[in-house]
Amino acid sequence: MKNHNLLAIGLMTFAMFLGAGNIIFPPFLGLEAGTQYLPAMLGFSLTAVGLPSLTLIVLGRLSNSGQLTNALPKPLAIAFWVSLLTAIGPAFGMPRAVTVAYEMGIKPFFSGDNLLLFSIIFVIASLLLSFQQGKLVHYIGKIMTPLLILMLVALALAAVISPLGTLNPPTADYQYQPITSGLIQGYMTMDAIAAVGFGWIIIKAIREQGYESPNEVFIATLKVTVIYALLISACYLAMAYIGATSASISEGTTNGGELLTRYVAEIFGPMGQYLLATIIIMACLTTTVGLTNACAEYYQQTFNYPFAITAVIATCVTGIIANFGLDQILAISLPAILVLCPVAIALVLTALCLPTTKSYLPVYVTIVGLTVILGGLDALHILGLLPEYLSTPLTKYVPLFSTYASWLLPVSVTIAISKWLNRQSTTAKNDQKKVTNLE
Repeated sequence: MKNHNLLAIGLMTFAMFLGAGNIIFPPFLGLEAGTQYLPAMLGFSLTAVGLPSLTLIVLGRLSNSGQLTNALPKPLAIAFWVSLLTAIGPAFGMPRAVTVAYEMGIKPFFSGDNLLLFSIIFVIASLLLSFQQGKLVHYIGKIMTPLLILMLVALALAAVISPLGTLNPPTADYQYQPITSGLIQGYMTMDAIAAVGFGWIIIKAIREQGYESPNEVFIATLKVTVIYALLISACYLAMAYIGATSASISEGTTNGGELLTRYVAEIFGPMGQYLLATIIIMACLTTTVGLTNACAEYYQQTFNYPFAITAVIATCVTGIIANFGLDQILAISLPAILVLCPVAIALVLTALCLPTTKSYLPVYVTIVGLTVILGGLDALHILGLLPEYLSTPLTKYVPLFSTYASWLLPVSVTIAISKWLNRQSTTAKNDQKKVTNLE
């Protein structure tokens, strides 16, 4: 029974990660990569699937998401979690899910502006599902996700059985460095930061199935992560193949959403639009439910706020922003997310290699400081806001700056030095004990 429930948690995890962006991004990557789509998807999967999977595994080893920031001063730890959950929740991730669900799932079928009515219905549905804390695995993992997978399988089978065309030559950077280009695009999905937020729900769901000891939680998290990784990888490959074989209908398209819309209309006719609309709405709904729960779980555990109050506030703010201020909020939130993502990954890498005890506070604070500074420069670089007199020398002299990961090498070196110093200290203590015993 436990393994059966772990499968449901794995399906729930897959559904929470599978937002609209995860569905519509790979087709455009496949279109640009063409004959190089497999190497490109290898690179894409290493970061878009590998980083979130590593994050979930580390959180499972800690057996509690909150332990990720145990070594930080409490104010800094709280600032990190509040910033992260606000950014990926009601300030950015959830309003975007509402508007994407409306633009692709509702707007093509109705005239006029119905966003307000749709957003009210959507956030109410998200809130009602979020209140079913004990039944979240049942509703998402056992009912919604299997339906979502069946619909995605229909798209994938159509692409394999009756492709619209052959693979075209690669364009853009995929001509010369498909793996590297895929790596960068996978990193830019920012799913690693979502994994840190979703960790609150996933670990709680595992504990609710009777896994109590840290080792049991870790093993269960490994199994859940494998299920998630296999499903999301298969989805990415299928969507990329659709894009790679759809060059004949791609003229004038600027994103994967347009390409996917044309594809389903070509293959399935008018019914294709209804199929795609259902997929997008379900994908966005499972994401908003997961993010609502992540926010509410954190505030309940950290500040003892009632789950219901936090969930209501998160969904209400989401509905307001989706209608009146998304563009402005995106302008504010995106730089924050671009900085928070490397901070989150750096903390995960540090927790993987070093203990999360207070004795390592200087190391963790140093790593967070380095990542905020260098991640901030990377964010300005991505947004095109870095002056050329800075970007030129930084690109030339700072490793990985051109791939928006200038923080990675300094953080890795800091971790390595800390680990070496810890080993030296342990060896010296052991030698001293031996001397003392001999005396």
